[in-house]
Amino acid sequence: MSAIVLNEKMEKASELALPESFSGINPHNLYLYVKSAQAAMRANSASALTRAQVRGGGKKPWAQKGGGRARAGSRRSPVFVGGGKAFGPSNNRNYDLKVNKKQKKLALNFALAEHAQNGSLFIVDSIEIASGKTKDAAAMFKALNQRDTLFVKTILDEKTYLAFENIASTYVIEENELNAYLAANYRSVVIEKAVWENLVGEAK
Repeated sequence: MSAIVLNEKMEKASELALPESFSGINPHNLYLYVKSAQAAMRANSASALTRAQVRGGGKKPWAQKGGGRARAGSRRSPVFVGGGKAFGPSNNRNYDLKVNKKQKKLALNFALAEHAQNGSLFIVDSIEIASGKTKDAAAMFKALNQRDTLFVKTILDEKTYLAFENIASTYVIEENELNAYLAANYRSVVIEKAVWENLVGEAK
């Protein structure tokens, strides 16, 4: 299980074996992290008024007896049109799922190991588009021959960001933004050498 080291022309130069800490990881760690990440992205905007929140209904609709109808105390009841919603959605619901620090790291290592196993984990000395032009970024992406790619830089400069911004199949992030969800969401990952060394150092 190795990562592919690329040269300046984005061509394969060598391979770099992954540390032992990247193997034998339970895939359930990735499942838990992805589930947590997706839960955190929920809009949580659905909300319905209960019978205590709808307007009106202060007067008893009709007399308790003698009308031949079921007794009713307020038109705010869920049985009436325009009344409150029984057991409706509320926007104060908390969807957050806790994933501890160790599981987050294991999830990321597993996602990267999967890429390495599939031949879609690449390491380069630098990811930089000094010109800031989209055509140069597109040429770098095209040389990889991948469907979509996550680029990970130590520090993301403005020109590189602007160069990749309009390419729908790519996404450029800084080292501190890298997580298992993003790594698993793209079919290939390109990491700067300095970032990779930090990842390997933390994995030991």
